[in-house]
Amino acid sequence: MTKQIIINADDYGLNERNSKAIAQAFENGLITNTTVLANGEYLDEALALAREKNFFDKLGVHLNLTEGEPLTEDIKSCPRFVSGGVFNKVYNKRRTSPLKKAEKAAIAKELDAQISKLEAAGVKLTHADSHHHIHTGVFIAPIAARVCKAHGINKMRLHRNLGSINTVKRIVKKRYNRWLRRQGFVTTEYFAYVMDIRDSVIPDNTEIMVHPDFDKDGVLIDRRGMEGGFPIGYPLPDFRNDDIKLKGYAEL
Repeated sequence: MTKQIIINADDYGLNERNSKAIAQAFENGLITNTTVLANGEYLDEALALAREKNFFDKLGVHLNLTEGEPLTEDIKSCPRFVSGGVFNKVYNKRRTSPLKKAEKAAIAKELDAQISKLEAAGVKLTHADSHHHIHTGVFIAPIAARVCKAHGINKMRLHRNLGSINTVKRIVKKRYNRWLRRQGFVTTEYFAYVMDIRDSVIPDNTEIMVHPDFDKDGVLIDRRGMEGGFPIGYPLPDFRNDDIKLKGYAEL
């Protein structure tokens, strides 16, 4: 049986270079979906590019509490999330710390604003995931789920469950994935990074996350980091073969 997989590119709208790389990946048939940062510096241009290149119907929301400027005011009063008027990445390292009531309310308002901004631009969001996986955090998860449901978004990315994962993390991830489905969200069966399946058999119904970008020589890559101000990584892979068919989130 032919296996069907989703290839989702994160960070659309983050900046010009990576947005154009994602558009190129669509043109090359290497990805099926991308998720958009509503507060990305290149958002307007990225949405126009998606219309021009005919992938405007393949956009999801990339919920964000860790990078760029927030869209709402209340969360700016939450130093755990915002400093100097911009999101910081500190919270991502303190995911197990409980949230205060004011923080929960501010997060809900910010995530709602991010989704609303994309909807106002005419985007019919296919699914949700998040920047630095904040939607899987134990205290953020219920908020993200509630906001997405309020907007009619019923498909969401799993916690990573393929590759090298220690026993404790595997238990946590399994519980989250079970919880997500109990909340009524439609998901793939598996979620992985490219490195998780590079030398492995890819199971059916898997989502693979990629970060298309251009290296210093203009080569389309799956970004793994930055070096000397330029993205570094491996050439963006083509997973298509006789045994694998790519599908989009709309088909899930």
